[in-house]
Amino acid sequence: MNTFDPDALECLAAIVEEGGFERAAQRLSITQSAVSQRLRALEAQVGTVLIVRSRPLKATSAGKLLLKHTKMMRLLRADVERELKELAPSSLRGAREEERISIAINADSVATWALEALTELAQQGLPMEIIADDQDFTHEWLREGQVLGCVTSLRQALRGCKVVALGAMEYVAVATPLFARERLGQAVRIGESASLLSAHNFRDIPFVAFNRKDDMQSEFVGKAFGLKHVTLNQLFVPSSEGQVRAVLAGWGASVVPRLIAQGLIDQGQLVNLAPGFTLTIQLYWHCWNLESEVLDALTAALRQSAARALLP
Repeated sequence: MNTFDPDALECLAAIVEEGGFERAAQRLSITQSAVSQRLRALEAQVGTVLIVRSRPLKATSAGKLLLKHTKMMRLLRADVERELKELAPSSLRGAREEERISIAINADSVATWALEALTELAQQGLPMEIIADDQDFTHEWLREGQVLGCVTSLRQALRGCKVVALGAMEYVAVATPLFARERLGQAVRIGESASLLSAHNFRDIPFVAFNRKDDMQSEFVGKAFGLKHVTLNQLFVPSSEGQVRAVLAGWGASVVPRLIAQGLIDQGQLVNLAPGFTLTIQLYWHCWNLESEVLDALTAALRQSAARALLP
């Protein structure tokens, strides 16, 4: 079996992660010519192209395989670093940029409970990179080998990975009282439990969604009113906190985590448009099925924080 040059592997990873040769060179503190030379040498050793020179750059199937191998090597180094910290603290140095441990977490979890879970590990010096995406798509980052673990709504485990159920996140539909009165034609009374949103008026208002991949808004309306096909007028704000700020500014309604919205509802800044219905999304932690102290620590931290914040 061929032994691959670690510097060449990290060069490949830098090109993919940074999205280009110039930024990869800046990250590795080498010239752009050196980046190209290392990639060509690695492609010659493997015997195939590893990068598709497109916009944006993409790794080929062989490139993705080597990228996954590179991230496994990072994980092994991180395990060694943790053990050395106990045995010989004075021998440790700062983590290099290329030793980042990458995980994908859905944006709503990042905005609510996940950062608390990872705080202690970050304070211990674990060089993490959190990639935020929609909960239905974080799985793809793990499938492509770009992360070693992900929080997702998908339950099925990938080959070579293990799955841990974390709990369920509740979602509610909200808008400001002024918006509900002006656009839905209904005044909001404190303590009112009647639904302001209905199968007849949801088309009359815009919904603020995360991005074009986000089907949370249509899924909520469809399940709340028993509709098979739902078409919404949508605006897009790629941030969980940003969606709430847009709603507070009167952009429209939105389906957001109860963990974010409940305090604003209690304060009267937002109103629950459909108090009789809550959309519940089950979340899972997927990670490589390897013996690793770092993976075990990540898994334990996420499980403990999720148990406090999410529904069983």
